[in-house]
Amino acid sequence: MTQNAQRPPITLSSADFERLDNLVSAIERSQPDLATTLAEELDRAKVAPKEDLPRSLVVMGADVTFRDDITGDVHHKQLVYPDQAHGEDDRLSILTPVGVALIGLSEGQSIDWHTRSGEERRLTILKVAAAAEHAAP
Repeated sequence: MTQNAQRPPITLSSADFERLDNLVSAIERSQPDLATTLAEELDRAKVAPKEDLPRSLVVMGADVTFRDDITGDVHHKQLVYPDQAHGEDDRLSILTPVGVALIGLSEGQSIDWHTRSGEERRLTILKVAAAAEHAAP
């Protein structure tokens, strides 16, 4: 990824931050590169109570529509924890390079990221539908 100064600001709920921080510790040995990338995102994130987060923010469990700005392809995915992915096409694990790139972004934001093969890509958040557990009552 590009340097922190060039990345867009991100915000995480305190609950997501804590669970993702624990996930980093759990994968440090098995997936060190991804653990480092996720830890860097956590380090630069603003953390707020979930009730203070806008609905347009990519949180865990959110349904996200995003565009690959290189290919023009548009994707619709739910960002989930690895135990919730189950290989379903409409779910995207946070433990993927694109999953890490998505977390904490808001509609309209773009970010550069690297695929597992090292190819640089850019994505733009088009729409976010908040997950039921994150939506305000």
